[in-house]
Amino acid sequence: MRLLAMGVATVSLALFSALPLISRQAVAADFDNRRIAPEREWAVIVSPYVWAASLNGSGSLAGFDTDVDVPFSDIFDHLDFALMGNIEITNGQWGVYFDGQHVKTSQDEQVFSHEIGLDITTTTLSAGAFFKAYEAVLGGDTVFGKPRTLSIEPTAGVRWTKLEADVAAFGLRASKSSDWTDPFVGLRMNADLTERWNLFAEADVGGFGVGSKVSVNAEAYLGYRTMMLGHPTVLRAGYRLLYQDYENDDFTGANKFKWDVSQHGPAIGFSMRF
Repeated sequence: MRLLAMGVATVSLALFSALPLISRQAVAADFDNRRIAPEREWAVIVSPYVWAASLNGSGSLAGFDTDVDVPFSDIFDHLDFALMGNIEITNGQWGVYFDGQHVKTSQDEQVFSHEIGLDITTTTLSAGAFFKAYEAVLGGDTVFGKPRTLSIEPTAGVRWTKLEADVAAFGLRASKSSDWTDPFVGLRMNADLTERWNLFAEADVGGFGVGSKVSVNAEAYLGYRTMMLGHPTVLRAGYRLLYQDYENDDFTGANKFKWDVSQHGPAIGFSMRF
């Protein structure tokens, strides 16, 4: 189970060195059309980021229970491949987003003088929609020439997670996987603090027994507006937490696979509008 925990931990922390794209929640909050483009013009927002997350919690596989406590410092030796992407399309009032993550890790450990190899592949796909339910004018303009505002945006969507494990030991190899889909609902908040600085925060809760028992995603970012490559851009730094409590039958058929784990840590990146 320690191998599984390390593999999945690497998945989360691999963002720090991969080709990722920033979480869908912080994608378009500062780029609504009222502030940087004519109203009703649709825009595409692309946002790379890195997330230095750690894992804490508990898990169970094949009847073996274990604590999950994997710091960020243990990750880089096990990363093989990481690819992530996010596309958000919005007109400032309404928007949709599509996010994908695919990460593969591998590691070897000695157990009773035998080498055990474990490859872990984690895929996460999410899609959702949001709309601007409330907006208040704060006075003054941003550097993009649009009024400073405070806005609230409800959001809803689905998040699909799949864990695949390929184990090689004692001359044998076996592959097992588990996947689940969580609906979620939440709120996004964006506040223009000054002409350049803004604060973005998002929280959503999901699962509801449909996939996991419960899942919670929460994040907050301080942003700085600038231009990059001729495009309006917001540089971001913040903190993110993702908690999942999932349980289902494991490959033995007699035991449960349990994943009651939180991933949390600082995140940095930027959001660029096209």
